[in-house]
Amino acid sequence: MEMFFICLVIVLAAAAVIMLLRLIFYRKQVSHIIKELLFLNAEESNLLLTSAYPIGKTKELIDVMNEAIEEFRQTQRRLEKANRSYRESITGISHDIRTPLTSVKGYLQMQQSADVPEEKRQEYLRIVERRLEELGEILNQLFEYARIESGEFTLSLERVNAGNLFAEIISMFYEDFSGKGLEPQVFLPGEAVFIWADSHAFSRILENLIKNALVHGKGNYRLSLSPQGGYAVITIANGTDQIEEKDLEQVFERFYTTDQSRCRRTTGLGLAIAKEFTERMGGSIRASLQQEDFAVEVRFPLLAEGE
Repeated sequence: MEMFFICLVIVLAAAAVIMLLRLIFYRKQVSHIIKELLFLNAEESNLLLTSAYPIGKTKELIDVMNEAIEEFRQTQRRLEKANRSYRESITGISHDIRTPLTSVKGYLQMQQSADVPEEKRQEYLRIVERRLEELGEILNQLFEYARIESGEFTLSLERVNAGNLFAEIISMFYEDFSGKGLEPQVFLPGEAVFIWADSHAFSRILENLIKNALVHGKGNYRLSLSPQGGYAVITIANGTDQIEEKDLEQVFERFYTTDQSRCRRTTGLGLAIAKEFTERMGGSIRASLQQEDFAVEVRFPLLAEGE
């Protein structure tokens, strides 16, 4: 019996020593983690927590904490990118608005000069009118996009004859193409093509795509609508010397423009608005580049005859 108690005491003493050592290692590991967390909080670093004394579930805890740190860093990088993009956008939009206003002011001052011939006065007034129209278009796009983003823009879906509306919108831009000395290739279906859409939003999609082609395109304009595999497929294509493969992922982002000088007075909202309207009406939109031809393709599900 005495030997039994001696063995029991030895076992309990050994267990106590082991538990004490584990406790010491746990305390050292916690101190090590706290030290590294304080360093990461004070310094910009890509380092992660390390396990100085791997014991128990401390390694598992460190792995979970490192995942949280990585996720936080990725969120922070996304926010920094968004803030940088926002600042650049504000600067660009300010330039877009200021440019026509400065031009208007300058031409009005010249128009009021006493020694300006009447013919020149009229020319200056026409330029002022064009600049004000450009400014109005910029402000309209900003207002429209703000309404879409805030959810204030409600859509009233109905049965729409896409072919008729497409032909009507194209005719609105006849003078714009004529002014460039160009005639676009237009392909319309020989049958009625119906889709489920908001007529105003669908018109805005077409207008924005054609305006984008006119502003940035380099000829070879092709405008088509055709039924394909259960979808109404609209394609607006044009030659380009600006778009590159790397731009395709960004062309639908708000305020994005490949014209870094912004001399073409574009907000970069046209395609963003087209994308928002398309997707909200159950359609899809994508951009592609083949050699020197840039194209935007929009798809809407076709409605059957009785729908």
